[in-house]
Amino acid sequence: MQVPKVVTANNEVAAIDTIVLAFAADPVARWCWPDPHQYLASMPGFTRAFAGGAFLHDGAHCTDDYGGAALWLAPNVHSDEQALGEVLERTVSASIRDDLFGVFEQMAKYHPSQPHWYLPMIGVDPPRQGQGYGSALLTHALERCDREHSMAYLESTNARNIPLYQRHGFEVLGRIQVGASPPLVPMLRQSR
Repeated sequence: MQVPKVVTANNEVAAIDTIVLAFAADPVARWCWPDPHQYLASMPGFTRAFAGGAFLHDGAHCTDDYGGAALWLAPNVHSDEQALGEVLERTVSASIRDDLFGVFEQMAKYHPSQPHWYLPMIGVDPPRQGQGYGSALLTHALERCDREHSMAYLESTNARNIPLYQRHGFEVLGRIQVGASPPLVPMLRQSR
């Protein structure tokens, strides 16, 4: 397996493309954008707003072939709330928007109050899933967390990924579901 490398803002497009491919069947992403064209048009902007800070703070990692990408927000780095709100207002159907904003409110309640690394997005190109890419990306980033004695936090939007996160030391904190939304599972890995 390839050792993940840091991705900067200069070459973020390839990493974002990998995330878009990886989330094409994600329950929450496709609830937001059920139409394929709508999904492909909206997901890159959402990814930049939600996790783009990773490219500016050494938190974006990918495999050499861009088969997998992970976008981590460093302690005290946050999503671009204004851009995120604008993307969601512009692209998500009004019929689910209130539920979606409710999901984000619940997500905020689970985030640790102490400094932590936050993983808003990790994904592997579908033909490469199950080949260790996700595990390699997690191991690479969590080694840094361990060196820094920092917690790591994420929300799993796909139940099939929970065992992978648990193998890497994450523990389930609860369940988030608002209205018709698919469930999200907030998970925390304590500092080591």
